[in-house]
Amino acid sequence: MSEDNPKRGQSGRQDLDAPFFSAVLTPYRSLGPNGFVVLMVCLGLISFVAGILFLSIGAWPVFGFFGLDMLLIYLAFRLNYRSAKAYEEVVVSRTEIVIRKVGPGKRHQEFRFNPMWVRLSIERIEDEGVTKIALTNRGQSVDLGAFLNPEDRTSFAGAMANALSVAKSGGI
Repeated sequence: MSEDNPKRGQSGRQDLDAPFFSAVLTPYRSLGPNGFVVLMVCLGLISFVAGILFLSIGAWPVFGFFGLDMLLIYLAFRLNYRSAKAYEEVVVSRTEIVIRKVGPGKRHQEFRFNPMWVRLSIERIEDEGVTKIALTNRGQSVDLGAFLNPEDRTSFAGAMANALSVAKSGGI
């Protein structure tokens, strides 16, 4: 009999630690890889044709600047796609909130909060919706979903508030 009690205690502890809310937040990019290729080909053709026109009237240095413009546009899009690899993972259990922020490259941060002591702050603007979501505990504040559009941020704020209230109430 005494062996059953520790097992039940461990099982109960595992149930407390089991996450009941999990979300992965990723930035939205409206231009996919195929659209990027189409855009670059169209811009390349326009730049090449305009460059040939300037070359034919004797303004040959302009042709090089059209090539430089294409290179800068390409680099700007590559940096934009690189930043799109960032994401945030939010996991809520009755005993802990874990936030993992993963940036481009291998940069990442992890924050852990006790749901009983954390405070969710949501800032809203009437015309725009939710503009900021943050979790605060003992002077440490972590912004959530800063890269989301206002509609997605509003939806996530509601889901996060609900998950936090469930964690604080102790019921699942």
